[in-house]
Amino acid sequence: MTADILLSGPGQELLARLAAEDISRDPLALGTRLRREYPVEVVAAAVAQHELRRAARAKFSRAGEMLFTRAGLEQASSEVVARHRAGRFAECTTVADLCCGIGGDLVTQAPRGCRVLAVDRDEVHARLARHNSRIFRTDAAFSVADVRLIRLAGLEAVFIDPARRTVAGRMRAGASEPPLDWCLSLADQVRRVAIKAAPGVDRGIIPEGWEAEFVAEGRDLKEATLWSPAFATVASRATVLFPGQRAVSLVPEPGPDVRVSEPGEYLLDPNPAVTRAGLVEELARAVGGWKIDQRIAFIATDHQARSPFARTLRVLESAPWNERDFARRLRTLGIGSADIRRRGLAGDVEAIHRRLKLAGSGRATVVLTRASDRPWGLICADALGFLRGHDF
Repeated sequence: MTADILLSGPGQELLARLAAEDISRDPLALGTRLRREYPVEVVAAAVAQHELRRAARAKFSRAGEMLFTRAGLEQASSEVVARHRAGRFAECTTVADLCCGIGGDLVTQAPRGCRVLAVDRDEVHARLARHNSRIFRTDAAFSVADVRLIRLAGLEAVFIDPARRTVAGRMRAGASEPPLDWCLSLADQVRRVAIKAAPGVDRGIIPEGWEAEFVAEGRDLKEATLWSPAFATVASRATVLFPGQRAVSLVPEPGPDVRVSEPGEYLLDPNPAVTRAGLVEELARAVGGWKIDQRIAFIATDHQARSPFARTLRVLESAPWNERDFARRLRTLGIGSADIRRRGLAGDVEAIHRRLKLAGSGRATVVLTRASDRPWGLICADALGFLRGHDF
């Protein structure tokens, strides 16, 4: 078993050695040399684990000490996201972490001294989670079992991360194991329940009284968490996490309908978490803007609005979309590099980019969208002025 190899004396010794060497320079020569000193299976397991640890640096602060499987690392939340989620468990002293995987969420309970029951039916993942919990000094008891057979009496809260992979390792659209319906029913046993879900989860199947929180790291939408009524404070929430553990959230607020009109001097591109949470109108009201189309998630203003929930672009050109006209205008502006954003219009972005035949030292964002249900194009610069070579 790979876990046995990695946790053995030779396995641990070789992992420490690999961490101190640059294996990228001549991996074949290194492999040959190591196989003279260690059994082949130890070398294979340690080298593979070393590569996983390198990949895991993007998610975990102590990745170099942790152990992973590829599937476990891919499904694990980042430490930043997990710590944000753990904040809602602050008053809980006993929590079940069901389908714990390699322990990505489990390790974030460490600073609070929470007692955790960690359960996974995969013995390898359970063993790796035990190792990882020790790295972060998490107080946890482990069980290798089907989570549906676990007694939850006496626990204050439950977190579950249902698998979204088949046995063959392929993603199943909209499916999980255990099924979402079963996960939701956990609230009949324990009042406080949090369910990790894919960011594309169908909001229509979330029961009344539950909260759907969509979480992004910067502009990268990561996942959703469904919070049971005992946890929930709103129906939906968009949370954006920034470096330094700073988090900001946007929640539903009553207000007048947001008008729809043609683009203004500035265009705000909402964070994907805002869009998924259905809070574009809340953002529009907050920045004093309007929508350019009833069904498109862009917001317009005539003033430079700044928000942690959107990227603000300065509009240089705005007109009904005509590819030839826009190509000429881009060349006139000296735009040689363009980020093309297409929303609400069909078309091959790469093909459009080739046909525009950009030339020059300037940079811009070209937005292909709809305005009042008409095909529309915009040439934009970052609000801080990243269009270079021209003074607008």
